[in-house]
Amino acid sequence: MTAQTKSTEPAFTDGEWLRYKMSYSGFLRAGTAELQLKETEINGKKVYHAIGRGWTTGMIKWFFKVDDNYQSYFSKDPISPLLFKRKINEGGYQKHVNTTFKYDSNKALVQDFLKKKDTLIGFENVQDMLSSFYYLRNLDVTQLKKGDEIKLDMFLDAKTYNFKLRYVGDELLEIRGGKVKTLKFMPIVQAGRIFKAQESVTIWITADDNKIPVRLRANLRVGSLQAELESYKGLAHSFKKIYE
Repeated sequence: MTAQTKSTEPAFTDGEWLRYKMSYSGFLRAGTAELQLKETEINGKKVYHAIGRGWTTGMIKWFFKVDDNYQSYFSKDPISPLLFKRKINEGGYQKHVNTTFKYDSNKALVQDFLKKKDTLIGFENVQDMLSSFYYLRNLDVTQLKKGDEIKLDMFLDAKTYNFKLRYVGDELLEIRGGKVKTLKFMPIVQAGRIFKAQESVTIWITADDNKIPVRLRANLRVGSLQAELESYKGLAHSFKKIYE
């Protein structure tokens, strides 16, 4: 089964802000990640502007410095990417690429500022890295069964990738300040340079109308990385914790 229907209530709204604590091998703080959503206008039409930032902190940055900035402008209904900006520096590996999605021709203009190269690439029914996050949150997952997969096509760096998210069950997750009901998913990633195996990443998402990730765990070829929801504001719906 593949979930493709939209939830009746949007999972997010203007002003949502999420902050995550990143830890390496379970104990060493590695960095911070933030996601912010704002409403703006493009050509007189109201759209969403999502900003994702990630950076290393403490001792980790002396060995492997990360400074990532992702931005996505996407339409509200349906969620479709309009402009995606990617500017990253990960241990010296750098990318600075803007992608503009032109729906009149179904061509994406990919501007690589480091290579000083512009390319036109055809696309159909795609999401960018950030719009994918919001698109998936808006899907109706109430009928999913263990083993079901959610599929979408993700456009990144002038290529379209088939992305799959496998549902593996429910879990009452203990977080700071209480417990929360979650849905547990496993993205199918590419094994190789970074990840140990295809099933190396697990994500826990709140089983409420917000559908926000509260924990992510990745088994890397060297050690493991974990992200924990540290703070939030501007949610579209109430965040219910269980206190015992």
